[in-house]
Amino acid sequence: MQELELLQNTPLFAGISAPELKELLSWLAPVRRRYHKGEIVLMAGYPAREIGVVVEGLVQGAKPTGDGRQLAVGQFGPGGVFGDVLASGRRESPVTLTALCDTQVLFVPIQAVCSPGGAVPPGHARLVQNLLRVISDKYFELDRRLDLLLLKNLRGRLCLFLMQEAAAAHSNTFCIPLNRAQLAEYLGCERSALCRELSRMQKDGLIETYRGSFKLLQPAALGAALPGCEPEPKEN
Repeated sequence: MQELELLQNTPLFAGISAPELKELLSWLAPVRRRYHKGEIVLMAGYPAREIGVVVEGLVQGAKPTGDGRQLAVGQFGPGGVFGDVLASGRRESPVTLTALCDTQVLFVPIQAVCSPGGAVPPGHARLVQNLLRVISDKYFELDRRLDLLLLKNLRGRLCLFLMQEAAAAHSNTFCIPLNRAQLAEYLGCERSALCRELSRMQKDGLIETYRGSFKLLQPAALGAALPGCEPEPKEN
């Protein structure tokens, strides 16, 4: 896939024609930076003034915790967009972004997007609309994760997570981009506890799973495991 086509498929530049995107990129004057595996893209505590678009490679965000651990909060592959919320709010980054392999990132200055001044190219209005949509989507993704973490037991969190992923894939068979350690961090549990619960769910005939692939065998039973969805007790 050519880079221009890749950018057109990102949420930030979606809906902008190739000629308009070429003109827009020339006007925005984004900066391309290259990183080797393990290099820091953005350090926690430093301000973000640019929106990053991953052109090649993989970037992971991790939040430092009080006990010295790094809590993974997201990954961004080719076409992934990061820094949009931080740059728009002019706040210091609460997460550290690290390249997981050799990576190229295109950095778009937030000033050119939000406060351009003077005449702007035709694709600029769509760019601003896309930025607002990206920020909105991330708000709802955060709300989704809070719904998971508010559930008291791990079985409930797993059931809700798997049902959400199936709904997004429009299929009871799907893959997730998280390994077991990353999924455990996302669900707020230990990796060993996650593996035990997945094993129990397979033995109960609820799911089949191998690495990042899942198949929901009894979606209705998964839904019934969620709080408020338990079947009414039968009257004697």
